[in-house]
Formats: sequence, structure tokens, C-alpha cells
Amino acid sequence: MQGYDYAQAGAYFVTICTQNRACLFGEVADGTTRLNPAGQLAATLWNDMPLRFPEIDMDAFVVMPNHVHGIIELPDRAAIVGAPLVGARDDSRAATRAAPTIGDVVGAFKSLFTVEYIQGVKENRWPAFDRRVWQRNYYEHIVRDEAELARVRLYIDENPLRWAFDEENPRRMTL
Repeated sequence: MQGYDYAQAGAYFVTICTQNRACLFGEVADGTTRLNPAGQLAATLWNDMPLRFPEIDMDAFVVMPNHVHGIIELPDRAAIVGAPLVGARDDSRAATRAAPTIGDVVGAFKSLFTVEYIQGVKENRWPAFDRRVWQRNYYEHIVRDEAELARVRLYIDENPLRWAFDEENPRRMTL
């Protein structure tokens, strides 16, 4: 959303797709995602993002054959960014650190995954990729209230059940 501050506190639903919708992470069978080692890596790195950004919380998440869906919760920036001490001299400030944005979190995830995936290609014969692992951007949606959060969680949880008809599925069925 143009002009929106993506470091603002709240929940964000994100979708990150592989380049050319390549199915690198496993398969869906009987409505269940069966992750290969690359898919397991994606799940591990996603769940470990709070180690890199301790301020964030990760909510519902799923790895699909060629994309991931997840909810990232950002905290109130005022709780993270320090303020100068009252009466402090101009040259002394309290320690500050910038609150992460959704772009920071997604960018770190994509970068860390790419480095590890390249190692998997070299050492474990994982499928090679065409120029880049991930599509250039990602989809994000600001979750506005608890009811919407519940709907997004359900969408994520049920995503493997809808894989046969998913727009991201290169072999999708049409009705």
C-alpha cells in the first residue's frame, strides 16, 4: 500500500514465491505437504527469524511446493526504539535500533535461504534454479482485525487441501 509504514505494529500476511513457480520444496499428496530437505530448510529458517529479529513474532505458516505463506507480527516501535535520556548532553544518547520492517524480515529470509539452497545444490544435488531462487518481490496484506487474522490462519492451514486448484500450482486443475 503506497505510503504505508511497513514497520508499523501489527500482523502481516505474506506470500513468497519461487522464481518461475519452480516446485523446489516438496509435494502435496492427499492434502498434506510432504517437504523435501529444501522445504524443511525453508520451514526452519522461517521459524528461526525471531532469532535474527527478536522483536517479531511468527504466527501461522506453511511451506507449499513453490511458495510459502506466513503471518509476521511486528511490535510497537515505541517499545524498540530508545529515546534520549532526560537531561542528557547532546552527544550522549540512549542506545537505539531500528524496528524491522516486513521487507527486512522477508529479505533476510530469502537471502539466508538462497545461501543455504546453493550449498544444497552443490553438496546434495538439490534441483538447480534459473538465475535466482525467489521471485523478485513478495505479496503482503495488512491484517486489520482479529476476525481477519482467524480467516488468514485458516487459509494458511487449509492451503495444502486446495493445492490441486491453487493458482501457484503449475499443474493446477480447472473447474
